[in-house]
Amino acid sequence: MIFVGHDWAEDHHDVAVLDVDGIRLVGARLGEGVEGVARLHALVAEHVADPAEVVIGTETDRGLFVGSLVAAGYQVFAVNPKAVDRYRDRYRQAGGKSDAGDARVLADLVRTDRHLHRRVAADSELAEALKVLSRAHKDLIWQRQSQVNQLRSSLREYYPGALVAFGTDLAHPDAVAVLGLAPTPEHGQRLSQARIASALRRAGRQRNIEAFAQKIRAALTAPQLAAPPALSGAYGAATRGAVAVLVAMNAQIAALEAEIAEHLDQHPDAEVYRSLPGLGVVLGARVLSEFGDDPDRYASAKARKNYAGTPPVTQQSGKLRLVTARTARNQRLADSCYRWAFCSLHASPGARAYYDALRARGKGHHTAIWQLANRWVGILHGCLRSNTNYDETTAWAHHHVETKTAAA
Repeated sequence: MIFVGHDWAEDHHDVAVLDVDGIRLVGARLGEGVEGVARLHALVAEHVADPAEVVIGTETDRGLFVGSLVAAGYQVFAVNPKAVDRYRDRYRQAGGKSDAGDARVLADLVRTDRHLHRRVAADSELAEALKVLSRAHKDLIWQRQSQVNQLRSSLREYYPGALVAFGTDLAHPDAVAVLGLAPTPEHGQRLSQARIASALRRAGRQRNIEAFAQKIRAALTAPQLAAPPALSGAYGAATRGAVAVLVAMNAQIAALEAEIAEHLDQHPDAEVYRSLPGLGVVLGARVLSEFGDDPDRYASAKARKNYAGTPPVTQQSGKLRLVTARTARNQRLADSCYRWAFCSLHASPGARAYYDALRARGKGHHTAIWQLANRWVGILHGCLRSNTNYDETTAWAHHHVETKTAAA
């Protein structure tokens, strides 16, 4: 068996190869792409014939280069850069650093402590595709919210009536439709209720159109402080641009949601995920893709919970004992699990009862939601292990017994 440390950069890769005793066999700087991967295979083939006898340590679990290593059958471990930084102190107390040195550290790390780190999962192509789509969808939502914040800040400077009409939901199709017609207070004053109603229909609204149009017109025509005409016109031009960007973002977000739904329907685990209360198409795809679908990735429900970051961590020294939220986690997955738990309060009587019991014991809202999320991850693990859909009675029967025992 040999151990390879891989320190990656944008245009090259440094590798170090060690034997089982930690003796350096070879080191090299590889290029990016096919030539670099081919040269790494050649270096490895000089020492072992079986790809399963090659253990590679790297700082990333994604990218074409790393993907090719996993596909070759090597054992690849992605180590958190913070952990690598701690290991580096074992070799250099003076603070020196080099790419070749980091490759040596990574190789020695997986030689001695690979049992403490997670192997890169062999997720399916469909799961990886779902991850790309789900992350792009979430990123676009974040970018849209940033655009909304800028638009709201601008409207506060010259057009308070628009904020009264639409509040903070400026990305809603109703808001962008009306603001596209009336980007300044002067336009808003002249906008008739009939034109507002027509814009709402084009935006997709189907109910309470006339009443909502009347409410919007009342807000836009109400007396308000006015900026000088030149300044108002300049702000109006900026608002037109912002509205055009929001329209495009809304369209692309909807297109990504359609792609996510199509890919999720093709996944064999989709039925199990969708059976869990609180998991719709988008949220279910996020949770599935971030967990991955490698059946051997999580040895237990505890391992899955730790990866999700839902359990708290305990810090204890002497008489001091602190229980805090876990910060070292997949933040995208943790955020999705939190939203899942919140949504489940209205879809699952068992989840609601569990949440209410936690609140009755003095837990705060966020603490109770995180604890509920932790419970849901455990339930999900059981469903996936047994390949069975969620059952409300089975999932919460144990909790009901605990509650009755405590009450007695």
